[in-house]
Amino acid sequence: MLKFEHVTKTYKGGKKAVKDLNLDIQKGEFICFIGPSGCGKTTTMKMINRLIEPSEGKILINDKDILKEDPVKLRRSIGYVIQQIGLMPHMTIRDNIVLVPKLLKWSDEKKHERAKELIKLVDLPEEYLDKYPYELSGGQQQRIGVLRALAADQTLILMDEPFGALDPITRDALQEEFKNLQQELGKTIIFVTHDMDEALKLADRIVIMRDGQVVQFDTPDEILRHPADSFVEDFIGKDRLIEAQPNVTMVSQIMNANPVSITADKSLQAAIQLMKERRVDTLLVVDEQNILKGFIDVEQIDSNRRTATSVVDILEKNVFYVKEDALLRDTVQRILKRGYKYVPVVDNHKKLVGIVTRASLVDMVYDSIWGDDTDTTSTEQKGEELVHNSQGGE
Repeated sequence: MLKFEHVTKTYKGGKKAVKDLNLDIQKGEFICFIGPSGCGKTTTMKMINRLIEPSEGKILINDKDILKEDPVKLRRSIGYVIQQIGLMPHMTIRDNIVLVPKLLKWSDEKKHERAKELIKLVDLPEEYLDKYPYELSGGQQQRIGVLRALAADQTLILMDEPFGALDPITRDALQEEFKNLQQELGKTIIFVTHDMDEALKLADRIVIMRDGQVVQFDTPDEILRHPADSFVEDFIGKDRLIEAQPNVTMVSQIMNANPVSITADKSLQAAIQLMKERRVDTLLVVDEQNILKGFIDVEQIDSNRRTATSVVDILEKNVFYVKEDALLRDTVQRILKRGYKYVPVVDNHKKLVGIVTRASLVDMVYDSIWGDDTDTTSTEQKGEELVHNSQGGE
């Protein structure tokens, strides 16, 4: 799909921002470029759509040398998302999304249909197409920026720290949403970031750069377990201790498969009774098909006890979740670093299948630091024992 052959970028004065770069990227891969400031990661990405021209070497897209392509046509064939989003404030969301299709002279009907099709992908209502950027939140604007990059159905998307300006909670949600979207659509993504956690979460393979050169290009697991040198070790950080547990890598291996849940039509009295019986302070809310809809907790019940009578009256729909086949390191970041007490686990149809708690993951991290070699109880078993008693932050 994308190949760098001995690519070098030299600026005036002889400074080399990128030195003899050789990479082979496959169709449908999510590739993250990461490294310290000035390492050449952004320069490398901008050479792909010729916002920066390489000084030496070749860059091939589908075996075609991009230096022989018309640069304007090249850029219109590649999606591009930047941190500042870059939405046109005087244009509606619809017009922002179909900006490139308009330049490609798509018919009005085709553009409108494409806008409606895309906005559904990020769970925003169709009426948002007639709004203006200032009427949307930062996270919603960033979703539109991503959709604009997908509008002309480009197979290659470049993303330059697209979530860097967002708050941690919004950023976390968008990372999860975009990774699912990329897998569904099969796009090839080149993603520049300075955040190792983000790279580990999103990438199929990571390019770690230093002084214009590639230090290591490999999968997240391989980089974590076999860093190329001391620079990579220091860069990824020693706090990612969950990777010391090579036999426990998937959420499904540690989740409790019997989370406490309730349907939205039940009364608050029934919810309180269930909380008492199961000794939890939070209930996950599902529908009749066990699809996760949100949650309620004791604080919500207490704050609304004079006006609310049923679960649906106080339902909080903004609930973070992970899929059962997600990597544990992503869940660790959500719980231990974001301060969440628990994360629900769903299958590919968003049916609730389990829950992972902070307590179970803390137990695993303790084992990785202070584990006793004589203890024959597996970390997975310990996690199961602890999670069984700890939905809701006990």
